[in-house]
Amino acid sequence: MKKKTIYRFLFAGGGTGGHLYPALAVAQKVRELKPESEIIFIGNKNKIESKVVPEYSFEFKSIWISGFSRQISLSNILFPIKLFISAIQSLVISLKFKPRIAIGSGAYVSGPPIWAAWLTGAKIILLEQNSYPGITNRLLEKKANEIHIMFEESKKYFRQKEKLKVTGNPIRVDLKIINKEEAVKKFDLLSNKKTLLILGGSGGAGTINSAVNKIFKELIENGIQIIWQTGKNYFEHYKNYSNESAKIFPFISDMTSAFSACDLVVARSGASTIAEVSMLGLPVIFVPSPFVAANHQMLNAKAICDSNAALMIEDKNLEKDLLGTILTTIYDVHKLQQMKNEIKKFSKPDAVKTIAENAIKLAELRK
Repeated sequence: MKKKTIYRFLFAGGGTGGHLYPALAVAQKVRELKPESEIIFIGNKNKIESKVVPEYSFEFKSIWISGFSRQISLSNILFPIKLFISAIQSLVISLKFKPRIAIGSGAYVSGPPIWAAWLTGAKIILLEQNSYPGITNRLLEKKANEIHIMFEESKKYFRQKEKLKVTGNPIRVDLKIINKEEAVKKFDLLSNKKTLLILGGSGGAGTINSAVNKIFKELIENGIQIIWQTGKNYFEHYKNYSNESAKIFPFISDMTSAFSACDLVVARSGASTIAEVSMLGLPVIFVPSPFVAANHQMLNAKAICDSNAALMIEDKNLEKDLLGTILTTIYDVHKLQQMKNEIKKFSKPDAVKTIAENAIKLAELRK
């Protein structure tokens, strides 16, 4: 029988790309540093992780958990049952896999797997991307050996300060800037025209889509090409907008090409998006989501915008201000260069390497 390696890592987190991609980044780096590692991801079969994780050649196991709605909902009645069953499912997976390290990247889906891994003896690392930590990571704080945060502001929300490390948000190792001409060709667009990239997160952003819909004609008339990720929930409504100057997608897997092709990004200010555009040095207009806990996207974006490293439009002002902000920015070469230079100062490119190396050391230290 083949002896199991000590490098066994369980990852849990998902629901959105913001919670999934930091975990994927660390898993990629662990595999790069220790190719003999055994790695497993746990998530929800109906969310982004079930599709994306296998694309990165990692094993994926699903549990039944779903989020607790902040509004009155019939689905909340099932929440305690789902939580209990998910805990049992996670325990069975951990007993079979025997992880030495479990890494949780937040969201409700990470709760049961990280608890189960801790119960079976794994060391715990938590990744917190937002300035205001999610409830799952705050509940798991006592179980953690290390908690890696992106923002200094996050420290005040945790009690066990000695576990905190301001490491930054890990970025996928395959994300980089390539030749713009090559990237634009992948979208069948022209290299001599300005290109706008519109992102609303993996699920899409209704208010961003609606605002773009109202200014779509003006953007095209002003010579701007568009790469538009609508999110799967909105794609059917907007897919017919695709033409020679606009390419519409429910989800963009090849973000290296999308980021490399664009001159300006319009996006929500989730932590992963901030980390990615900072590392790549991209000019961005942030539109913080008002629908997140403790308004954390506004807090995420504020420090960056206060340093003139990005622009911000509040969701309530989007339809009024979006067109003018795009037009006055995308053709201003000096402004674009300033934003590129300033936003790079917020990048922590070594975050993924630091977290992966710490995870490997914890695996080696465990008795």
